[in-house]
Amino acid sequence: MQIIVRDNNVDQALRALKKKLQREGVYREMKLRRHYEKPSEKRAREKAAAVRRARKMDRKRAERDGVR
Repeated sequence: MQIIVRDNNVDQALRALKKKLQREGVYREMKLRRHYEKPSEKRAREKAAAVRRARKMDRKRAERDGVR
């Protein structure tokens, strides 16, 4: 990853770097790797995330189709 510092404006470059890291999911990954996660806990977390995504898609689809 590369950030260009223009006119010695390090603060702006830092903001851009943080935004890129956030978009890439690096902060989330660091948080997850802070402690060991058992494989069963990982499966449960990923399954819960999939359920949340599916429910969200269903809500959006229902809203778009005018079912509500």
